[in-house]
Amino acid sequence: MSKLQVCCIGEALIDKIINKSDFNFKNYLGGAPANVVCALRKLNVPGAFIGCLGDDYLGREFITLFQQLNINIDFLQITRDYPTRIVKVTRDESGDRSFSGFDITTSNVFADEMLDKSLIIKNIKNLKKQFSNTKYIVTGTNLLAFSKAAESLNFILDFAKDFRIKVIVDVNWREIFWENSNINKEMQFKKVKNLLHHADILKLANEEANLFFNTNDPAEISKVLVKQPDVIITNGAKPIHWYVNGFKGSNEVIKCTDKIIDTTGAGDAFLAGLISRYYFDSNLYEHSKIKENINFACVCGLLTCFGEGAIDQQPEDKLVYKFLEDFGS
Repeated sequence: MSKLQVCCIGEALIDKIINKSDFNFKNYLGGAPANVVCALRKLNVPGAFIGCLGDDYLGREFITLFQQLNINIDFLQITRDYPTRIVKVTRDESGDRSFSGFDITTSNVFADEMLDKSLIIKNIKNLKKQFSNTKYIVTGTNLLAFSKAAESLNFILDFAKDFRIKVIVDVNWREIFWENSNINKEMQFKKVKNLLHHADILKLANEEANLFFNTNDPAEISKVLVKQPDVIITNGAKPIHWYVNGFKGSNEVIKCTDKIIDTTGAGDAFLAGLISRYYFDSNLYEHSKIKENINFACVCGLLTCFGEGAIDQQPEDKLVYKFLEDFGS
């Protein structure tokens, strides 16, 4: 098996999940790129994480988790000046969640937005070594809201071009990240679109497809992007539409009778499941395999919803295969 890793770049933060029923809350480690790299490790895919955390107890919890999962954190930055971000997540009785802002205590500036290009450049020889052993880069759009982090992300993606690394982008649009950016809506959309031109594989939600492309047709979206990427569009419990290797199709979302507890991180687990199939499966691009692998990804997302938080419930591959066998999928 190849030792090549998947490198996830972006925010690691805390999901402060608040239940509408009783307004109790609990903090969970989260952040889409951090969720994805943790889910990948549980699916036996080597992973690395590039981002910035606060020098606080929450940041230290992340470091412990990354070390437990054997995630490469050579390019994890720590800042003493700003805290690890806490996002307030409101969850309704059906498990669906919405983002209601940030938990602001001592600062309205957070560690994840301070990813520093100069520190990356100082260690550029090691980045070159790491990228020589990297098969995929995974990132989202939230870092683009902050000038320092956006500069670092764009530098990393430009640097990665020399290593023929496939870039996977999950739009993961969160308007609350842009509220204090002083960037107008037109420029926000331009920054996002520019990032999407890096993508070899693009995942986005149905509402994101309509927001940025005025269509939810994955083939049409692929055609307007530079690399004409594979495009996968999710839509909650509705069918997943995709355009992969010139094939266009859809998958019904796998359902079961178990109660959905918390949908936080379901999309990230889905993406990790899909990436794991890209990583391991040389026959991915056969039409039947595309549907099969998207089903695998669906189960990864579903199983994550059976408990609280984005990371704790992420499944190992053997549990996913057992679920597929039991449900005849």
